[in-house]
This record gives sequence, structure tokens and C-alpha cells, in this order.
Amino acid sequence: MDETKQNDRRIQIETAAYGLLSLKGYKATSMLEVAKRAKASNETLYKWYGNKQGLFLSMVERSVAASRELLVASLEGDQSLTSILDTFGPQLLQMLTSQRTIVLNRAAAGDVHDTGMLGRTISEGGRDAILPILTQVIDRAEPKGMTSEEAAELYLDILIGDLQIRRVIGVIPMLSELEVKARSERARDIILKLIA
Repeated sequence: MDETKQNDRRIQIETAAYGLLSLKGYKATSMLEVAKRAKASNETLYKWYGNKQGLFLSMVERSVAASRELLVASLEGDQSLTSILDTFGPQLLQMLTSQRTIVLNRAAAGDVHDTGMLGRTISEGGRDAILPILTQVIDRAEPKGMTSEEAAELYLDILIGDLQIRRVIGVIPMLSELEVKARSERARDIILKLIA
């Protein structure tokens, strides 16, 4: 199978996994059920992902990929931190509050007392993958008054705040583009002021 077809097939499998995760939660979602729902062989799933945790890690990594790639590319260019955050902030915030991410987070919250694996997987593929690169990006701006890592963590705290948990518990709807833009600009302005 060529790479494009395999990627398309992986998207179908991961879409099936999101559907089952939404219906049944992490513990009750099996690789066999995902395979059946995606009309794939169980062997293919194990070959491509290794195990259930590998499947869900792949789903998290696919969600985070655009944000990660944006940051990595910015390390190679000469964009200002303002310009980078103007692109990165809205993209990350939209992804983190999207329905798919909320499905993953709800399942992780429900899995805390069962296996706790999904939460660790989300952290590993998400924040743990983004924070070091964001730290490097901020470091290039030579921040004053705090370390680059402190600035990166504070930026994410300001940008995201409690939005994700409020989406997970269903008290706010998906953010509008205007809300995403305003929140991103606010986080950018605050962090640039603090590290100037």
C-alpha cells in the first residue's frame, strides 16, 4: 500500500476510534471493535499502531501535528515572536477546543480510575511535545524577567486557561473565530509585555 493510501486508511481507522471513544470511553473501546468499525483487519491495527495506546497516541499526534510543524518551521526562519504567536495561538486554540480533542479529553477524564493510560498518552503526544519547541521559539526572543520555559508555560496558561475543561464538561460551545482571535491576541500581548 502506498503512503497516501495508508495515510487515508489511518484517518479512517482513527475516525472510527473517535466514534467508539465518544460512545464507550477508553477502557471499553477495543482494537477489535475499532477494526470492525473501520472495516479493517485487527492485524493491520496491531501492525500499524502496536496496541491501543499506540493508536490513541497516533490520534493525539495527528491533532497536534500542525501546531508542532508550525513551531519547528519558525525555528528555521527569521519571523518575529509576534508573527509566530499570531499564527500559532489561534491554530493551537482551535485544535484544543475542537470536538475531537474534547472527545479525547472526556474519555481521558473517565479513564483516570481505570487505566489512566489515555491521559498520559494525551500529555505525551500533546503538551510534552509542544512545550519544548515553544520554549526554543521564545528563547530566540531573549526574554527578560523569566526563563524561556516559564514564559512558554505562562503563554499556554493564558491562551488556554480553563477553556478546555469548560468544553469537556459542556458548559461552553465551540469557540467562534472571533473568540479564538481575541483570546490569542490577548495571550500574545500579555506574554510579549512580560518578557520585553
